Amino acid sequence: MRLAYAEVRAAVPPVRNFRKNTMKQTRRAFVQMTSLLAASLPLTSMKLSASTPDATAPKSAGGGKHRGLLFDESDLPRIRANTTDPRFAELWQTQLAADIAADTKFLDHEVSLTNHVVHLLRTQHILDRTSFIYLVNRDPAQLALAKKAIAKMLEFPEWDSFTENNGKQVLGMQRATEGTVALLVAMDCLGDALSATEREAIEQAILTKGIPACYTAVYGMKYPDRVRGWDWSPRSEVDEFRSISLKRWPLILAATNLRIIPTGALGIAACYFRGRLPEAEGWLELARSSAKSFSTMYGSDGCYDEGVSYWGYTTLYMALFAEVLWRTQGIDDRQLINYPGSVRYALSMTMPTLDDHLKITDFQHIKGYTMPTVKPEHEIVNFGDANGAVDVSVAAWVARTHGDKLSAYVAREIGEAKQLFGLIWYDPKAAEAKPELALLDHRMTNDIVVSRTGWGITDNVLALRSGGPANHEHADRNSVIFKAHGERLLHDPHRAAYVSNQPRWILRTTAAHTAVLIDGQGHQYHHGEEGTNASWAFARVTDFRTGPGWMTVTSDATDAYQLVNEKVARVHRTLVYLKPDVVVFLDRVALKDATGTVQVRFQLYNEDGGGQLAAGNGEFTLTRPNASLHGRVAAAGTAQVQASRLPLEPKDGDQQFAEVQSASAGVHEIITVCTASPKGAAHGALAIAREGRGWRVSGTHGGLKVNLSLTPEDHGRPVVTV
Repeated sequence: MRLAYAEVRAAVPPVRNFRKNTMKQTRRAFVQMTSLLAASLPLTSMKLSASTPDATAPKSAGGGKHRGLLFDESDLPRIRANTTDPRFAELWQTQLAADIAADTKFLDHEVSLTNHVVHLLRTQHILDRTSFIYLVNRDPAQLALAKKAIAKMLEFPEWDSFTENNGKQVLGMQRATEGTVALLVAMDCLGDALSATEREAIEQAILTKGIPACYTAVYGMKYPDRVRGWDWSPRSEVDEFRSISLKRWPLILAATNLRIIPTGALGIAACYFRGRLPEAEGWLELARSSAKSFSTMYGSDGCYDEGVSYWGYTTLYMALFAEVLWRTQGIDDRQLINYPGSVRYALSMTMPTLDDHLKITDFQHIKGYTMPTVKPEHEIVNFGDANGAVDVSVAAWVARTHGDKLSAYVAREIGEAKQLFGLIWYDPKAAEAKPELALLDHRMTNDIVVSRTGWGITDNVLALRSGGPANHEHADRNSVIFKAHGERLLHDPHRAAYVSNQPRWILRTTAAHTAVLIDGQGHQYHHGEEGTNASWAFARVTDFRTGPGWMTVTSDATDAYQLVNEKVARVHRTLVYLKPDVVVFLDRVALKDATGTVQVRFQLYNEDGGGQLAAGNGEFTLTRPNASLHGRVAAAGTAQVQASRLPLEPKDGDQQFAEVQSASAGVHEIITVCTASPKGAAHGALAIAREGRGWRVSGTHGGLKVNLSLTPEDHGRPVVTV
């Protein structure tokens, strides 16, 4: 199979040396020059020069001079074998079972060329699937559909929904970015099944619709003061989003996944054209600079603030760019972040649950796009908008490029095979190692804490959301998720709306989390004027300790609540986790020169209608089909326990919670002792007693003898004795 780099010959017409003039040339002039260059010199006559990879670039395993972006011909036996590996069986069968007739009908008769959000994405997904299947089995039907998808993508006049300068320049955020990469990879997959004319048409489309859009977006995020106004495209079907202001997006997006996607796409395209167009040097320089700048968004330990689903999307494009850069240019940016540590972050955010075989209600994010759900066996710690399983691809790449044995284990055993890139990178022979014991109690550098008993479906997981603001966050400081005996028992809502005028926007608020309210009000959050961007709310872990069979953590969210109530003097939450089934909450709230009520909510998972809630007399019970959680409450003042639900219509969900209401006072101290039990097992009788300034919890649950004391300190961590 001849790959794309081997197939275009001759010399480029004289053009200004980009590298020499890039600092003198404005971004606007660059974009205009790039677009005009490609538009005025059709590739049939442009005669791009053949690529000349860096002499230090790794050579093809097959000994060939030219290399594909992500694989060589010598890799094909392993890739084809991976399609029959049990790890990828479900993914591959899903790909093969796709309805060719329905896709053909869609491409021929149903596509709207101004629908970028849904229709262009579906077209790209058809291309991704069919070109890869053709690579594996040479099915002519898949080739025909792949070519039809390419033709349709090229037919779109523009490739994204965002613009700059009153609609004059398209910005590449997702569709122009993903589409550029999809077309470049498809050319490798289809090989010499594409004619020279077909390749030239694809390249011209990338040069006119892909690269300028990506470059404009990346440049704007690097130099936001030079941006001439970002807005929604007047030519794109995005009416659901037009109320969202993009004025500050060059600043906001610079710290989000929507920076690295155009960065990766621009860099990959630059690698493809480098040595054939002098401008590609400048594209590559900007992309590498942007990737390096963005790399600081990861913690030194590899953690990522936007949640594990967006970690997957973002880190995949980091890896794709790094891989292509190394393979084609011999430039090694594969250490830009702590990739092995980042896989450990993703592993820590996994939380598989039992399949209760109950239908989860569908909700549409926007017209024509149903919000995805996570399969129970691939469930996650879903702080913020995280709503997708950990994919195999990044772990497989890290195992291959870094020789990391835990990443090989994750690639083989953890998460879901969702992306076709996993088939390219996965090595079933890679040496693996199970997670180290230290990961059972994991405080990350962004102050998310996850404590667990193991990695299986019936193992238990407790997670605390401390830390600072982030894109795609919720108003969830000091909130908790708890999974036990295969069931999600303390819930963080899935599939919150991205647009504030939709009813499920309420799921983003503190009221929808297992968290604290003061006078019925949560901590600071925005109203969606600029989308799902970060708030100003901070929490900080002030204490984290572990021992044999236990973990304790204290988080201070005072700052987050002071932003909406200046009288707030303290909002501290201490968790004591006595593994496997006992979780003790100590919530301490103080107001300065004021009084107020405090509410502590414990959210039921009921998105499948399988949850039940009972509350009263100082206790509550959350019941799922295979397990239950029982809570006992005591307080320094007067407190009552009741059952309630969020004000949503049934069509928008049934979000129930138990609420502990502490009567109006200046200082509040509420202790809640929660026990988890599998279906049919009783909850132990754990007593709560006041001892001086502190509390004692004692008794037996599930064979575990409990004798715990907590003594709060006015300034600092509580004294915890297990």
